[in-house]
Amino acid sequence: MAVDYAVIVVYLAGMLAMGWWGMRRAKSKSEFLVAGRRLGPWMYSGTMAAIVLGGASTIGGVGLGYKYGLSGAWMVLTIGLGLLALSIFFSARIARLKVYTVSEMLDLRYGGRAGIISGVVMWAYTLMLAVTSTIAYATIFDVLFDVNRTVAIVLGGTIVVAYSTLGGMWSITLTDMVQFVVKTIGVLLLLLPIAVVKAGGFSEMKAQLPTEYFDPLGIGGETIFTYVLIYTFGMLIGQDIWQRVFTARSDSTARWGGTVAGTYCLVYAIAGAVIGTAAKVMYPNLASADAAFATIVKDELPMGVRGLVLAAALAAVMSTSSGALIACATVANNDIWSRLRGAVVRDGGSGEPHDEVKGNRAFILIMGIAVILIAIALNDVVEALTVAYNLLVGGLLVPILGGLLWRRGTAAGALAAVCVGGVAVIGLMAVYGILANQPIYYGLLSSLAVYVVVSLATPPTDAAVLAAWRERLAGNPARPAFEDGTLAPDPAGAKDVLNRRTG
Repeated sequence: MAVDYAVIVVYLAGMLAMGWWGMRRAKSKSEFLVAGRRLGPWMYSGTMAAIVLGGASTIGGVGLGYKYGLSGAWMVLTIGLGLLALSIFFSARIARLKVYTVSEMLDLRYGGRAGIISGVVMWAYTLMLAVTSTIAYATIFDVLFDVNRTVAIVLGGTIVVAYSTLGGMWSITLTDMVQFVVKTIGVLLLLLPIAVVKAGGFSEMKAQLPTEYFDPLGIGGETIFTYVLIYTFGMLIGQDIWQRVFTARSDSTARWGGTVAGTYCLVYAIAGAVIGTAAKVMYPNLASADAAFATIVKDELPMGVRGLVLAAALAAVMSTSSGALIACATVANNDIWSRLRGAVVRDGGSGEPHDEVKGNRAFILIMGIAVILIAIALNDVVEALTVAYNLLVGGLLVPILGGLLWRRGTAAGALAAVCVGGVAVIGLMAVYGILANQPIYYGLLSSLAVYVVVSLATPPTDAAVLAAWRERLAGNPARPAFEDGTLAPDPAGAKDVLNRRTG
């Protein structure tokens, strides 16, 4: 294992070095949180694919292939479909908003009254997403170094927190590009063909396994529909995904770069299911389907290649973990703490300027420590991830898509939808169980119904707010977008705001 250890150590050292390099570039809030909004198509595609294809997509995707065969690809396929839908239909408009968080978008659309509650919901989602990604380190480091769960979580989590805190989005972007390349080589170019060959080829796989393993819908229509609701729609509204869209250099970069990343996800989904199916032929009696990835890597791959493939799994986990961490810290600082701090200033507290990069760096460190501690205490990854996505989709899907697609939606309707949808999901999970399908079904329906009824029953959104919203969506340079995401309501107002900011 010495060569494998060397590969992993070099990889981890490279992650820290890129964090240090990113720190030299992250000199402003924009550079730290969204890489200066200047990623080109190549880097944008790689980092977007890296963040959506994490440990659940790699280790979990192979596990689903082991359990269900080729239809086990559906979970990752729906992630790819969601990314394609986001890129083709919404990403250009999202990029033109020049904001930092989803809640800032809701404030712009509805008039500044929907942000803090949506911020709390989004913070809970990103926190749990970071936690579940961090837990996955235990599986990988157990195979590598035979260390216990707590040490593995602390080791992996500390590295991610370190490079994310140092350089923010620049560090994460650089590490994600390396992770994208490592995943492509390790999973698609090495593990996939080796697994198929070791299993005797597709003809032998078909001979050894039941026919339902090769049925594209074998996992079940209801399961596929639930995946679409949770993962496809989750890709449309998650802060971790939107924050990557904000890094795009242009509308076309967001649209076409995201389309390339979404297509890559579809290929990755099929590869994971095929690897899992091959593992079922070689190891038909594993105690856990999620152990299929680690088992085939540990027993079937030659020295050196094994280290690279394990580095690929580590890369998958780290990319999602770091993306969720910076999203969690951004929401906590910009949508929750900054609003509370603003209230203190208005009530007579200190209004002295503060270092925004330093503040965001501190929040990443604080959230990172919290994530590591929660990951140590939490055992069930699937339940934690389900809670996160149920809250996100049940509480925020309707007001976000409603704001983008329906002019008549109002702030009151959005707030009602967030509250009712979120409470309904939590209550129904308590009744039916966390892993049941009913919470997301009924939670979404209740959120939609309340949004429509309350919006129609309340006065329309102010015309000036809608006009400013449309101009921001169109990328109108006559209405400047300031560093904090605020937009002056008219040219005269823009001049007044600029005068105040410059003294």
